[in-house]
Amino acid sequence: MSFMKGDLLTKTRKLVNGLAKPQPVWLKAMEQAPPATFPRPDGKLKAISLPEDVYIKKFFQKYPVAKGHDAIKISAYDPPPARLFGLRVLELKEQGVPEEEAMAVADMEYRKEKKEKKKAYARLKQIAHLQGKKPPPNPYPSAIKERQALERKFVRERFSSPEILKIVEKIKEERRAERFN
Repeated sequence: MSFMKGDLLTKTRKLVNGLAKPQPVWLKAMEQAPPATFPRPDGKLKAISLPEDVYIKKFFQKYPVAKGHDAIKISAYDPPPARLFGLRVLELKEQGVPEEEAMAVADMEYRKEKKEKKKAYARLKQIAHLQGKKPPPNPYPSAIKERQALERKFVRERFSSPEILKIVEKIKEERRAERFN
């Protein structure tokens, strides 16, 4: 029935009128109270945008390193710093603060929070050193260092993997052959 246009009611009506199908029991009831029809999109889907998206873009222009933070961490409770920045600017604007001042205040709060996190980790390392223990891993690592830590295994693997070493040897032999020719 995919070749026919319309919903279930119009398709069934066409089949019954064309004598291709006997009239179902529910057809009269459905004609008296047809189901609700919803407008269909005209093929163009609108991009979802939130009010804070403008400020998030400005945040990423100022702090491009922050792009490394995953925007979607399903198990995380805290939103990424860019979203917090945008929400804070909107909150300040609702209180009547001009946009430039609101952005400056939110920026100052972001930098202050970042400094506090660095100080807290430095203090943790100091306490561990005084106790003679190994310092704990950084609870506030940079997004780039997190990614590098995940990729480190693969980087080390390339020096010991026999398949990769064979490929490297082939490339070296090809280069030697090209030099002699």
